Amino acid sequence: MNIALIIAGGVGARMGQDIPKQFLNVYDKPVIVYTMEAFQKHPEIDGIEVVCLEGWHEVVYAYARQFGISKLENIVNGGVNGQDSIRNGLQDIALRHSDDDDIVLVHDAIRPMLSQQVITDNLEVCRKYGNAITVVPCTAAMLKTYDGISTGEQVPRDNLKTTQTPQSFYVKDLLDAHREALEKGITKSVASCTMYIELGRKLYMSMGSEKNLKLTTPEDIEIFKALLQAKKDSWMH
Repeated sequence: MNIALIIAGGVGARMGQDIPKQFLNVYDKPVIVYTMEAFQKHPEIDGIEVVCLEGWHEVVYAYARQFGISKLENIVNGGVNGQDSIRNGLQDIALRHSDDDDIVLVHDAIRPMLSQQVITDNLEVCRKYGNAITVVPCTAAMLKTYDGISTGEQVPRDNLKTTQTPQSFYVKDLLDAHREALEKGITKSVASCTMYIELGRKLYMSMGSEKNLKLTTPEDIEIFKALLQAKKDSWMH
């Protein structure tokens, strides 16, 4: 079974809104619904789990009913940080999906432009190598700073990748990694991939997309709207 674990536990302080950014409406649809729809539509995704802010569970269930997200299996509370939230969702998934070949795809709720192709490639790489981290090439000039205002050092970009989500693992392997991380005092990893690196484990890369945008600021919402409009225009021709 392939289960999407959507992380929607953030409060979205940088967005400057009263409600969390994953619940903002864009063209009469909440951001998190666009994200759930991507997994709902994919034929290889069997279930969806959401890690959500306390008090918003019923809202997500209502959205699922309204927009036909029939694959939604359960919703659990987020933790004190991203690593904690992922572990909460993962442990709940493992209660239902504990076979050796069960895969979990950890994905940010605020990446609503996830394509079917990115999901497919993620699953293929995970099955082949044991995990899959969605990445895109680093195309910008990379500069290093030590004081935040000046730089005299560049980082060669040829070997650099920018990570995205989903990040996929066999359920049993990711559970094992979370247990080991706790034993070693690793509690604040910003993503599953960084936790694996801190544990000294090898990761494998799958194909991402520049459209797989993370909605962090109001400007990102404007870009998201433009991408949706461009998509709508292409359907019209």
